[in-house]
Amino acid sequence: MLWMKLITVGDNVVDCYLEEKQYYPGGNAVNVAVNAKRSGTEQVSYIGIFGNDNKAHHIKNCLQQEKIDFSRSRNVYAPSAQPSVTLDKDGDRMFIPGPKNSSQHLFKLKLTTEDLEFISGFDVCHTSCYSSLEDELSKIAENCQISFDFSENTNINYIKKIAPYINYAFFSGSHLLDKEIKSLQTICHDCGTEIVGITLGSRGATFSRNHQQYRQTIKKVNVIDTMGAGDSFIAGFLTSYTKKKDIQQALDFAAERAAVTCTQRGAFGYPHPVEEELLSIR
Repeated sequence: MLWMKLITVGDNVVDCYLEEKQYYPGGNAVNVAVNAKRSGTEQVSYIGIFGNDNKAHHIKNCLQQEKIDFSRSRNVYAPSAQPSVTLDKDGDRMFIPGPKNSSQHLFKLKLTTEDLEFISGFDVCHTSCYSSLEDELSKIAENCQISFDFSENTNINYIKKIAPYINYAFFSGSHLLDKEIKSLQTICHDCGTEIVGITLGSRGATFSRNHQQYRQTIKKVNVIDTMGAGDSFIAGFLTSYTKKKDIQQALDFAAERAAVTCTQRGAFGYPHPVEEELLSIR
């Protein structure tokens, strides 16, 4: 079996659950990194921009405990991004935007020659529409395969800008019609993306590899919180597919990993008491 190396580049946040007065580490890039390590990826690194507050310290501490290297990350004098979260009766998350003066909002990551040399030592680099790396993708693509999470962004012009540089495209598409799903997959493939995956919530997931279709049903569990389930799915898929090159097996494993995430609070645990000044943000 292959030894896999994954690097994620981009966002880190704390998700603040106001009713519980707890926050949890998160952000697409951080979530994929941690869940890839838990899924069996042997070497995982993360590059991002950390604030200088207690929340950034908590995120770093969690990454250290999960054995995620973040030594090439930047540190800035700004608070961490901190969206607030409430849950509905089905455990689905609802976000309340946080303050706009965060490290996520104020700073944009620029990759150096040394960063790109470091990235070239990995099998896959994962990033997303939340990481403001669009202008860096062409340089990353020269050094490493790219996985990109579009989340719910289905803007055609945006997709056509990104898709030529990436190998894996992921979308959150529970709201999409079948014809819209097919259109997204076709656009990405025509631009050069090999694998296009769309998670569909309770309907599972639909994937396409060079226009060949695959489906995956969900794994039924007692859902506590869906935070990070999509990121777990991506991490599980990338881990299994990179090692075994069996897309159906990778989808089944990804569904298992997403189901496990739904049984815990936060994207991957590590609750921390919310500071008092956040409790008034609603």
